[in-house]
Amino acid sequence: MATELKLPDLGEGIADADVLSVLVSAGQAVAKDDPIIEIESDKATLEVPAEIAGTVTQILVNAGDTLQVGQTILELDESGSASDGKPVTTPPPAAKPSTGTVTETPAPTPARPPTPPRPQPKPTAPPRVAPPPPPPAGGDVPVFASPSTRGFAREIGLDIREVTGSGPGGRISVDDVKAHARSRPATASAAPGPLVAAPLPDFSKFGAIKRERLNRVRRATATNIAQSWSTIPHVTLFNEADITAVEAMRQREKDRVRSAGGSLTITPILMKVVAAALKAHPKMNASADFTTNEMVLKDYCHLGVAADTERGLLVPVIRDVDEKSITELAIEVSEVAAQVREGQLPPERLEGASFTISNLGGLGTGHFTPIINPPEVGILGVGRAVEKPVYVEGLLRPRLMLPLALSFDHRAVDGADGARFLTWIVDALAQPLMLAMGD
Repeated sequence: MATELKLPDLGEGIADADVLSVLVSAGQAVAKDDPIIEIESDKATLEVPAEIAGTVTQILVNAGDTLQVGQTILELDESGSASDGKPVTTPPPAAKPSTGTVTETPAPTPARPPTPPRPQPKPTAPPRVAPPPPPPAGGDVPVFASPSTRGFAREIGLDIREVTGSGPGGRISVDDVKAHARSRPATASAAPGPLVAAPLPDFSKFGAIKRERLNRVRRATATNIAQSWSTIPHVTLFNEADITAVEAMRQREKDRVRSAGGSLTITPILMKVVAAALKAHPKMNASADFTTNEMVLKDYCHLGVAADTERGLLVPVIRDVDEKSITELAIEVSEVAAQVREGQLPPERLEGASFTISNLGGLGTGHFTPIINPPEVGILGVGRAVEKPVYVEGLLRPRLMLPLALSFDHRAVDGADGARFLTWIVDALAQPLMLAMGD
């Protein structure tokens, strides 16, 4: 009797995956835990193992298919074990698949004909909601607010006429605007930016073109970034840290760390500093729940480290950073980087971050504006360190300066809190002796 092997649950929030390759063929004997297909989810590529041993009687998927969790991948005949060596193929199982294929083939076909779904996107309901509200001056009800308060409301995408003023005569202050913004429930767009983008012109009129399908990582990145940018009022603060002493320490310790199996770049040092900063400023190590009007303060410190890969942007998560030494972090970051390069990073290593670091210094960039990775409230952007002349105790000296950019969710974090957090990091980097390298 044939047993169906189905796509298992891939983890929190993943409902489907694309088939990259089928690793077995009909008539092949497989052992338990042998890989049968390779798939790509929104977060990682991984191989799906066989749950039982047997002989493949029918394969129901092809490379390029999109599978839902619970959908059948193939059928196995358990009467022929993989340990037998040669598969036992009998006519009855071969006959069953053909009928199975006939029933499977019409299933996708009805999904195509429904032409109604195509007209539905045309109404483009979301874009009609998107246009900004008319300027406050055009309202019938007078609004008492200073130009700076009106400008702040516009910056965070808020119609100032919705705000109730607490000042004399109902005058609206910046604090009133912030309070109103915090009280609004977070409305996640059902159709994020890339899905409601305007159709492109026919570029082939201008010359030769070719099209490449966006992989799942790129599509997921586009969706997440569009939602973050359109729903979170970003504020970015810039500063520079003097890492002259940090670099001297890094040069002294890098060989020892290398012999322990790690690579001592600026990233693990920054991670240790950021973890300490999050302990000192718990509002940055949090998530805002606007459905209940609560802040979720996290006692743990798991840092996401943005990584550039051939498949697109991935953010592996290093857990319990506050409990590890710089040496331990350097080793773990090196191990995770190898897994990312080989496409072997488990999906669970991409979940649970409470704050993210994006380091583009290796690519030669300076200051940039990092985009928050929801549901986090902040992200630290790191550029390339450059030697500059700086006055130290009245004398002009060459110092190695590291550009830093902190983006934070202004609904959850005030500008002063963000400034204190970034200044804390800058000050800590100037005192590397406070950092423990560890064994």
